[in-house]
Amino acid sequence: MTLQDRTIFITGSGGVLGSTYVRRMLAEGARVVATDLPGHRAEALQAAHEGNESFRFYELDVGDEAQVTEIFQRVMKDGWEPNVVLNNAAITGEMLMGAGKSFPDFADTTVADFERTLHTNLTGAFMVARQMDRDIVGRYPATLINVASMYALNGAHHPIYDGMPFKNFSAYGITKAGIHGLTVWLAGYWAPRKATVNTIAPGAVFNGHSEEFQRRVGELIMAGRMAQPDEIADAMLFLCSAQSGYVTGQLLNVDGGFSAW
Repeated sequence: MTLQDRTIFITGSGGVLGSTYVRRMLAEGARVVATDLPGHRAEALQAAHEGNESFRFYELDVGDEAQVTEIFQRVMKDGWEPNVVLNNAAITGEMLMGAGKSFPDFADTTVADFERTLHTNLTGAFMVARQMDRDIVGRYPATLINVASMYALNGAHHPIYDGMPFKNFSAYGITKAGIHGLTVWLAGYWAPRKATVNTIAPGAVFNGHSEEFQRRVGELIMAGRMAQPDEIADAMLFLCSAQSGYVTGQLLNVDGGFSAW
């Protein structure tokens, strides 16, 4: 029960990693404020934790400035004060595939699609952090964890996506690199107010991928396989806990050795 003193606010809580974070954090004694867009993922998350007094759900579009501006005040008005925030919401390749979206070649990528990803993945994270600055940081010790990717500081291996129903798209890696820029800037800015900021960079996480895709990815990873969602959550629990109190401004790769070759 390492998180009994934590009230954890999570964006993008309905995905494979977000829902795993919620489940594991509740098991460790945290109070969890889960947020996501309305839809089947949000409904499934609420159904999974219905009746748990340590769980609350709020609809939130991180790309909507008006919604972000009021979200922490809404939560605090309901009696909870988040002291850990996870910037987890993002447009990913698997999300686009699930929505039936196409994956154009780089030359055919529209500015509108690029800027939509930028707005959700990076501007949204900025707005959540800015609202932390206004409502939370300095009132009590706080922690922000920005979720990046194995592709934040490493190039994508494009051939592994040949023949797959999804691809790695340029805006994703670019925005995830920017996420760590937000971390290192804020870490120094918030340090006098006793807030820590770190980045976690998950590797390739298994989510029903084909055996062929698993084989291709495994050849690029020292561990030889994709991660299970709980393996990423293990590291996230540490960053959320008091045991990480002297860790700030860091990027934690949880990628099975992908970035170490």
